[in-house]
Amino acid sequence: MPRFTHSLLTGLIVVIIVVIYAYGFSVTQVNLDELDSPDRQQSLTRILRALARPNFFEFDQEEVAVETPVWVPCPSGEPPAPSVAPASGPYMTVTPACGDPNSEVTVEGFGFAPNSSGPLNFIPPSGVSLQIGRIETDGGGHFLTTVELRDRPNAEAQMLRAITRTNVGGPHLSQNGRDTIDKIIETVFMALLATTLGTLLAIPISFFAAQNLMRTVTSPVPSVALSIILAPAGVWLGARFAGVVQEMTALLAAQPLFSLGGLLAAGAVAWLGLRLALPGAGEEEERGDNSLIRIVSGAVMAVAVLAGAYFLADLLEAAGVWLATRLGLFDFVGDFVADIGGIIRLLLPVVCALIGAGLFLGVAGSLGQWIAERFTPATGKIVNLILGALAGAVLLILLGLGVGWLYQITNWRSIILWPGVIGGILGLGVAALTPYNASLPTGYVVYTVTRTILNALRSVEALIMVIVFAVWVGIGPFAGVLALGLHTVAALAKLYSEQVESIMEGPLEAILATGANRLQMIVYAVIPQIIPPYISFTMYRWDINVRMSTIIGFAGGGGIGFLLQQNINLLNYRSASAQILAIAIVVSLMDYLSSALRQRTL
Repeated sequence: MPRFTHSLLTGLIVVIIVVIYAYGFSVTQVNLDELDSPDRQQSLTRILRALARPNFFEFDQEEVAVETPVWVPCPSGEPPAPSVAPASGPYMTVTPACGDPNSEVTVEGFGFAPNSSGPLNFIPPSGVSLQIGRIETDGGGHFLTTVELRDRPNAEAQMLRAITRTNVGGPHLSQNGRDTIDKIIETVFMALLATTLGTLLAIPISFFAAQNLMRTVTSPVPSVALSIILAPAGVWLGARFAGVVQEMTALLAAQPLFSLGGLLAAGAVAWLGLRLALPGAGEEEERGDNSLIRIVSGAVMAVAVLAGAYFLADLLEAAGVWLATRLGLFDFVGDFVADIGGIIRLLLPVVCALIGAGLFLGVAGSLGQWIAERFTPATGKIVNLILGALAGAVLLILLGLGVGWLYQITNWRSIILWPGVIGGILGLGVAALTPYNASLPTGYVVYTVTRTILNALRSVEALIMVIVFAVWVGIGPFAGVLALGLHTVAALAKLYSEQVESIMEGPLEAILATGANRLQMIVYAVIPQIIPPYISFTMYRWDINVRMSTIIGFAGGGGIGFLLQQNINLLNYRSASAQILAIAIVVSLMDYLSSALRQRTL
């Protein structure tokens, strides 16, 4: 490139950069004149000085009020006599002792507490206290100030009252200090619960969002189509199964003793079903291969386990109520036990739905693999076309029902008929263009969908999430826990998955070479490599959640942020400084704790 052209290009780039930053200054309204504004500087100085004096501690104060008469206006005849100094104690003099409304008088005080301050109030006959100035005493308890009399004309003598307060005894926690400690503890445990909830969900999700684990997962066309068709049925049957079992156990759970008996009976039946479904080596030889017995035993065991879980939830709720009434100061332990029972009850339908979907997906995968291996190309192609059309119709109908619920569309043709027709046509086209024995990259599709959902959740700030959850569960720390937990899932799943993608491939290949399945590969080759960074990411996220809770408190998420918002809105910067200091101390302590845990796990 010629030197002239190179210089011209460099100059053009510099001009473009200057224009970009100039426009940035314009849209961000950079105004340097405000820096020299005396009013701005005075306000900034006041705020900085207040922030440097957090009112975390306070002293008991002794209040002294001293009054002296003043006339507004001057009475007719002889002028009033000046105040006479008492034999002992503080006193004030007013010069002159009377004056017209809005005129100035000089107030001088003697014998006050050294280096004290307080308001100087004008007290008319009505008794209303009107502040007209402040006093500041020197080391000898003396002050001298000039004030303007209020426009309250009256023939009677009115009063000037000076009030001083002096510290007595040692410092102790102020009310703001107690509130700050209470809210910072609430904030730490909000962050702890949100981090725990987010971590438990993010760890399994991270494996689906790791490209190196999912890129090798493929499935034949019949397996994919059958999975789309059967998975919704598995979800519905699993949730319905949980509902039926819950109705059955509710008939026996009227008393805690019945729940205890039901739990013991369910445990015995589950153990027996497990023995029948998975017999020992000797028993298996004696019985032979009896698949029907195993299937029935497995079904009975599933019913018994689910019923036992519902009985356990009933027992925990009853035990929690009983403990809460007897533990006194530790009644929160009883509430916790009852809440655990409630959480189990809420999660059981979801867990059963997921298990049902997993079982049906397993059946769909096995059946699809059998079709791909056993059918002839011509027959397999016809089966693929039929299954592809059905899968496309089911998928679009599910999407249509979701859109209809969201936008309140009640026309069944718009949410069922036309989505089913369009989905069937699209599925038929995909099946027609796909070779009969082709394997689709289902793992990469799962990876893409998972990462897209995580990116969408991460793009929504917890401040927005807490508004939604506050409508759902009410304003308070519980809404903050849910909002932070959801945001934690999105953030940690991304960090975890990227750590999984950066692990060494050698251990994975060695484990797979021994004939291990994918689950064994994850347990023995992936997890040992990711434990230290997972701990580090989790502790760092707890740190982030503590700081984020100060923001979501502005939207009703509870924690110290709610208290901080109140003090900032009231311009009470000394109290706000105490909350800022508490947040800084907690974040520093958590950083040291995270460092210590990382050193122990490395």
